[in-house]
Amino acid sequence: MHAYRSHTCAQLNKSNVGETARLSGWVHRVRDHGGLLFIDLRDHYGMTQIVADPDSPAFKTAETVRGEWVIRVDGEVKARSAETVNPNLPTGEIEMFARDVEVLSKAGELPLPVFGEPDYPEDIRLKYRFLDLRRETLHANIMKRTAIIAKMRAEMANAGFTEFSTPILTASSPEGARDFLVPSRIHPGKFYALPQAPQQYKQLLMVSGFDCYFQIAPCFRDEDPRADRLPGEFYQLDLEMSFVTQDDVLSTMEKVLRDVFVAFAVGKPVTEGFRRIAYDEAIRKYGSDKPDLRNPIEMQAVTEHFAGSGFKVFAGMIASDPKVEVWAIPVKGGGSRAFCDRMNSWAQGEGQPGLGYIFWRTEGDNLEGAGPIAKNIGPERTEAIRTQVGLADGDACFFVAGRPEKFYSFAGAARDRAGAEQGLIDENRFELCWIVDFPFYEWNEEDKRVDFSHNPFSMPQGELEALETKDPLTIKAFQYDLVCNGFEIASGGIRNHKPETMVKAFEIAGLSRETVEERFGGLYRAFQYGAPPHGGMAAGVDRIVMLLCGTRNLREITLFPMNQQAADLLMGAPSEAGPKQLRELHIRLSLPKE
Repeated sequence: MHAYRSHTCAQLNKSNVGETARLSGWVHRVRDHGGLLFIDLRDHYGMTQIVADPDSPAFKTAETVRGEWVIRVDGEVKARSAETVNPNLPTGEIEMFARDVEVLSKAGELPLPVFGEPDYPEDIRLKYRFLDLRRETLHANIMKRTAIIAKMRAEMANAGFTEFSTPILTASSPEGARDFLVPSRIHPGKFYALPQAPQQYKQLLMVSGFDCYFQIAPCFRDEDPRADRLPGEFYQLDLEMSFVTQDDVLSTMEKVLRDVFVAFAVGKPVTEGFRRIAYDEAIRKYGSDKPDLRNPIEMQAVTEHFAGSGFKVFAGMIASDPKVEVWAIPVKGGGSRAFCDRMNSWAQGEGQPGLGYIFWRTEGDNLEGAGPIAKNIGPERTEAIRTQVGLADGDACFFVAGRPEKFYSFAGAARDRAGAEQGLIDENRFELCWIVDFPFYEWNEEDKRVDFSHNPFSMPQGELEALETKDPLTIKAFQYDLVCNGFEIASGGIRNHKPETMVKAFEIAGLSRETVEERFGGLYRAFQYGAPPHGGMAAGVDRIVMLLCGTRNLREITLFPMNQQAADLLMGAPSEAGPKQLRELHIRLSLPKE
């Protein structure tokens, strides 16, 4: 027999009754039933109940074991009585009567519980992550993550993609975040950068004549952490395709990613035929470029109903600025003063003066609008608003006013809040959509200049002619995002593969030809020697796994995450470098004064 086990703790069943078996694992818990000891023995695969009676030679050792000790058990497999069968365990029809118990490793007093799923301070969980990972839910999430990545690889192979690995030590690139720099010992004063994404390399692969590339790529960005974005590193399903249009990329990847979601959705519906929503439409309807389409609320402009009205606050804003608009946020079932007051209080908590509203109720035979706004604008305008947004008795409508670019994100947050408060969001489904036609540029108010709004390597719609003849802030890009339940889970674009178009695009953003040639020399040179039209995208592995595991925090699906201060409490990183290391790297520290 093997030194440690003949079976795993999930394998034994009724067909093994009467056999002698050997198991090894962790003591999940010990129960003393009047001298009869029951030990739940756990390993990676599952759990088996061990029984030690006082007549067994193993009993004396079994009495000493404690939770999370690692033991080996030899014994006879017996059938459980009908009343003690556990239908929730694969091994629930049997138990093993111990003949011999060997303690392989003892465990000290645990700094956090492994049995059960109690909330526990995050710093303790991360410092003792090896214990945290023994907990059932987290352990299952990590295994599900592995299965999801395997499914991604299989689907990409089925779609005709080949997996390539790109370099980790590379040059700095403007991907929109800070680089992690790695000092070079061989080249004093110079630094490598860890890749924010394999963007340039995957494009170079297309220029090199490869056709459909993908990899599960590690990416590194020196960003502040938040619940849906880990500090330091993350993984993405990265891909690129040659001789494709935007439609080709979207249709190919829609099938791949939908199949992944369906495989792990545990019966929850997944969108068939992802909607394609223009960026401008998404902002106006949902107040966000990553809308949660499970929320049925769609905003509408109702500016005309307030222009010249008795509601002087909005009417005055409209009269003084032609760019001012009033947006309506219609909420079915929200027609109670208590709900409207809660929304108003929430808005004030968000730093707004309030959130105006109208709610409708039946008085006798008449459907009437109520609230201060309804009184000020009168019944005709109130009825016109109700008719436009499609509301009825018991419904409400909230209003925001100003220049849309200044208030749309607040309006989107109000839409989200109202949908959640009213229970309008179906939590048991996955709603996916493409957001397309992103602006190519945006105005950088801090630096008072035009800047790229998305990916600088994307092709502007209209190409060079658009760059030379149009207002840069009106140009759209062949860029797209995939959104699921309010989370951006993928982003991509058709690439700018023409050297002169590339140079012009960067010149508008303030970078000279010389700077482009210096910073993106590899890509720029490659484009001089026959570059195919190409495009691709990257899907966030971590966010997809988070959604499919039904959690709201990436730490629940990641093996060894950092904390909110970007510190690895388990390994003690980041740590100080010694004087010898710094001398070898030609680095002298200039630390901030405390």
